[in-house]
Amino acid sequence: MTAKQILIIDDEPDIRELLELTLGRMNLETRAAANLEEARNLLANYEFDLCLTDMRLPDGNGIDMVRHIQDIHPEMPVAVITAYGNMETAVTALKAGAFDFIAKPVDLDDLRNIVRAALRISPAESRNAGKGGPATDLASERMLGRSQAIQQVREMLAKLARGQAPVYISGDSGTGKELAARLIHDLGPRASHPFVPVNCGAIPEQLMESEFFGHKKGSFTGAVQDKAGLFQAADGGTLFLDEVGDLPIPMQVKLLRAIQEKSVRPVGTQSEIRVDVRILCATHKDLMSLVEEGKFRQDLYYRLNVIELKIPSLKQRAEDIPMLAEKLCSNLANNMGIDTPSISMDGIAALQNYDFPGNVRELENILERALTLCDGKEITASDLALTTTAQITHTQTREPVPTSEGESLDDYLQRIERTAIEEALSKTNQNKTAAAKLLGITFRALRYKLEKLGID
Repeated sequence: MTAKQILIIDDEPDIRELLELTLGRMNLETRAAANLEEARNLLANYEFDLCLTDMRLPDGNGIDMVRHIQDIHPEMPVAVITAYGNMETAVTALKAGAFDFIAKPVDLDDLRNIVRAALRISPAESRNAGKGGPATDLASERMLGRSQAIQQVREMLAKLARGQAPVYISGDSGTGKELAARLIHDLGPRASHPFVPVNCGAIPEQLMESEFFGHKKGSFTGAVQDKAGLFQAADGGTLFLDEVGDLPIPMQVKLLRAIQEKSVRPVGTQSEIRVDVRILCATHKDLMSLVEEGKFRQDLYYRLNVIELKIPSLKQRAEDIPMLAEKLCSNLANNMGIDTPSISMDGIAALQNYDFPGNVRELENILERALTLCDGKEITASDLALTTTAQITHTQTREPVPTSEGESLDDYLQRIERTAIEEALSKTNQNKTAAAKLLGITFRALRYKLEKLGID
């Protein structure tokens, strides 16, 4: 088997020698350049599987080399070497297309891990990304649709899967943000390692540090045994932080440190544990607005948002609804053990005219209800029982029911509030996120009101 070829670019002879020795012990062949001009000459005459380049070079910088390689050899991963603590430069390199970065002074364990991760990427598979090869085939199979909007998302997924940069996945609730994260993982070099999703809003604040970083036995009441955290569970793979906007500020500080240092400290111990994870995150909230309001740390925002992937709403790709409805209907029918009914023309028209505040998740809920209620082998518009946003708005803004004799103002207002909430939940098939959006309040506010009014 031919040894992998590595291009090293650094103007310091000692660093070049260190990298050549370390990679040589990994049975890799290397060629070294002291500047960009020498590197371009080597690229013109030899084939390489990986490039390691310093950021500061006599005739330019590493970003220039990243972009040059992206233009002529987009399948080749590039890792940049940057001064310790210079995160802005590292983030710029990742946005330009770099695979990963190594901080100076070079930690040889980090170097070996990055090289191993980079060389797991098959150049043949990478060349197929975005060109109808295995990557886009898998994305097309899982993320259905023919619209231009969803095709662009699939092409972006194939590109993002090749790198190691953190990705911020934005989009409304129910659009498929976790599906996108899983595809980035499954299409990339970490596919054989764990994909660990975590809903940040579902973890009690007092348990967050233990859940993320683990704890030692006896470190707090109830810690009856050692426990590995989510970072350790995802070691070698991907950690997907869903609803990252719900993290409290103190946890944001600790998360930022873990990402930057690539290590965690379990609760109750002073020792650091090295972890190798790729961070993907998502939220339906506007993180930049939270930053401006002081509810989300700006440094963590820029560390997580190296590359943003926007998932379109179902309303923005209405032409995909027939295909999605057919596939979802088939899956649901198989799970129920029944024959798959067709969807009538008026049913398809009703779906395409509906706003879908809950997006694909709501479409699935609507079809599940219709499958249960429909008669025969066809789902009609009446089986779907859809209500337009205009009708919902009219229902919500109608004249309030007059107060009854002896009813206090507080009781009256609570009755009106209860009616509005119950109607919103009914119209959105009990989707609390979509109901909150219809009511013009936050999800947290709706949850509080549900508890206050005793609505199950």
